[in-house]
Amino acid sequence: CFSGDHLKVCSQGYTCCSQEMEEKYSQQSKHDFRNAVVELSNHLQTMFSSRYKKFDEFFKELLENAEKSLNDMFVRTYGRLYMQNSELFKDLFVELKRYYVGGSVNLEEMLNEFWARLLERMFRLVNPQYHFTDEYLECVSKYTEQLKPFGDVPRKLKLQVTRAFVAARTFTQGLAVARDVVSKVSAVNPTPQGTRALLKMMYCPYCRGLVSVKPCYNYCFNVMRGCLANQGDLDAEWNIFIDSMLLVAERLEGPFNIEAVMDPIDVKISDAIMNMQENSMQVSQKVFQGCGQPKTLAQGRSARAVSESSFTARFRPYNPEERPTTAAGTSLDRLVTDVKEKLKQAKKFWSSLPGNICNDEKMSVGTVNENECWNGSAKSRFGHA
Repeated sequence: CFSGDHLKVCSQGYTCCSQEMEEKYSQQSKHDFRNAVVELSNHLQTMFSSRYKKFDEFFKELLENAEKSLNDMFVRTYGRLYMQNSELFKDLFVELKRYYVGGSVNLEEMLNEFWARLLERMFRLVNPQYHFTDEYLECVSKYTEQLKPFGDVPRKLKLQVTRAFVAARTFTQGLAVARDVVSKVSAVNPTPQGTRALLKMMYCPYCRGLVSVKPCYNYCFNVMRGCLANQGDLDAEWNIFIDSMLLVAERLEGPFNIEAVMDPIDVKISDAIMNMQENSMQVSQKVFQGCGQPKTLAQGRSARAVSESSFTARFRPYNPEERPTTAAGTSLDRLVTDVKEKLKQAKKFWSSLPGNICNDEKMSVGTVNENECWNGSAKSRFGHA
């Protein structure tokens, strides 16, 4: 060992380091610091990434199951009549999926349009002896709100679907945002000042021959807090974000539960159709008053139209064991219970990072005797904690 006049950061007294070694140690300390941050952040990033995948898979499968269930039930119940009009229901699910994946769909308008189109189709079916022009059917659809031909189902379903889909989409998008934030924020490049502080703390004791001496905890904490000041500043907003996610999670469990809305959607729509069948005479009379008396089809065509439509189908509900299995082999409640626990653990992550790095096994700082640690200039207690 020799005099250290040539060193830029480490002690210029008695040293075992050349200028080249000091430079190598400086690079190594930056590398060690980045790795420590990434390692601790990776766990959090993986958590958000895996939960995002689980929820996304669950919601998409839930929609697939609901569509298949409706299709199967309506084919059995209404047969050819349904198949001739099935694109109406297919479009409904296309739009619901498009909204969920981030498309610009106005759910309320889209659902209003669905019921208006369904009324037009059904109005034709329950009045097969008449000829209706497109203009006439447009007039019919204006009566959807006023006459409530489908009972209260459209109003209730609109409220339930809108709330549930907004909550589901917001939540999965939130998980994806959290994953990306952690990835971005954990890619830290220390400032020149930070690099000097890291070298002084991690490797300058090597230049003094104190290879096994670890930094004092309070000293390590101060250096890390300085290097991670930007991340620490993020903590307040991060905690607000996590609290918001927890609120949405609670809504997913309660009245905004998309599973509770989508599972029985086939039954609800069928109820609405049966309601229209039962009230078809009163509905038709009121529409005829408002839109005018439609033209009757020629006698032969009229008889054929009646026999072709014979819209007397009665819906036969599923037995519970016939219903499709739950989406993605789990339930929404189970997924939410798990993610809430993980979200709570993610709070204060950034402000806890300096302490967690200093407590990391690789640093093994936390186990050091206060008088036997490196304080930045000697093996002694760190005085200004």
